[in-house]
Amino acid sequence: MNATQRLANYAVNLRYGQIPREVIDRAKACILDILAVSLYGSTKPWSRAVVSFVRASRAKGRSTVFGERWKATAAQATLANGAMAHAFELDNVRQPGAGVHPGATAFLPALAMAEETRADGKALLTAFVAACEVVSRIGVAAGNSLEKRGFHAPALTGTFGGAAGAGRLLGLDEKQMVNAFGIAGSYSGGLMEFSRCKEGAMIKRLHLGKAAEGGVNAALLASKGFAGPESVLEGKFGFCHVFSDSPQLAALTRGLGRDFESMNIGIKRYACHINAHAPIEGLTKLRADHQFGPADIQEITVGGIEKLVTHHAIYAPTDLMAAQYSIPFCVGLSLYDDPMDPGAFDEKRVRDKEILAMTRRVRLKIDDEIEQKHWDRAARVTVQLKDGRRFAALIIHFRGAPKNPLSHVELEDKSRRLTKSLLAPKTFDRLVESVFTLEKEKKISALSSLLRGDR
Repeated sequence: MNATQRLANYAVNLRYGQIPREVIDRAKACILDILAVSLYGSTKPWSRAVVSFVRASRAKGRSTVFGERWKATAAQATLANGAMAHAFELDNVRQPGAGVHPGATAFLPALAMAEETRADGKALLTAFVAACEVVSRIGVAAGNSLEKRGFHAPALTGTFGGAAGAGRLLGLDEKQMVNAFGIAGSYSGGLMEFSRCKEGAMIKRLHLGKAAEGGVNAALLASKGFAGPESVLEGKFGFCHVFSDSPQLAALTRGLGRDFESMNIGIKRYACHINAHAPIEGLTKLRADHQFGPADIQEITVGGIEKLVTHHAIYAPTDLMAAQYSIPFCVGLSLYDDPMDPGAFDEKRVRDKEILAMTRRVRLKIDDEIEQKHWDRAARVTVQLKDGRRFAALIIHFRGAPKNPLSHVELEDKSRRLTKSLLAPKTFDRLVESVFTLEKEKKISALSSLLRGDR
């Protein structure tokens, strides 16, 4: 078997009993996080536009659209819910970076298909873990050159996560799963121009919903006998060679069934791009240690990987999406607002003169040590004060990263904060219990009924 076939074989044949307890626990943490993040995202105007688009189709199905009292087909519910998940830069990611958002593009398609097929909680957990293993390995194999070339990586990799999760719950056999992956490859797409444009950055909000929906459609087409290339990942004109400058094909199957990629899920604390998390944490630590304020600062230098300079050096963001992607802006905002409060990131702050003035005092640079040691998403923050004092902090594993994970209390606090306007306290408690006892759920409807909200 080639790598595509081996991944398909794994996705079809993984059994719940083969998954270690710690992997199940990490998967559940990811699930609670993505459900809370998606519910919060359901209130945003761009999410409402996608929901309106889905509802207008009048296609009936069994899959929940979060925050709504009506249901849609699995593919359309996944489009809407995936857009909600990525609506405000809060959804979980693979760490170290590989252009993979497991919650949005592996779990949400699986959840929608679990509702369609009336699967139980154990089947849903197994499908999610299988999908996470597939999509993460594809992201690692493609390397970090996708976004250097102008592609938004999770919009490309996510189709495979959706195909694996949905295909597993559809009961695809190995050949059909290979076809689902082959089809998914042609659904992959998404451009980074949102980070450079003056208008239209909203498109980033749609990318993960679009990718996840494509994965569901790929699985459905495969179940009907539609075929795709069996070498879609490793072939000369396959995913890895076409989108990547230096594909690492061995990573597609290295440690498959032994090393679980699900343990590499990182959970965000701030409503901004993941590359801004270590800089914000470093600056917050320096302020706590040395007791200085915004007025005392002459300059802030943030050192990190090359991508900080090539993608995130946005000094005059024109809208909220660009601001959440801008490291100078996010660092500046953290001096005036609590970055753990998603409400701090709003359109008014994008025009705030104090924050914008501070943004211009932030300098981004490539840090040679961080690059050489491959400390992905690490940051060295140096603050130069007006009185001549100078302080520095190095953050290698920010809070929420796999090697510095959120505690259960921290995760629950984040989820409660995000859903407090949507779920009554008792409903939220039931949601937490349902997620953390998911393997005991005989009907997924018990979980999905809580996602309609109490509005």
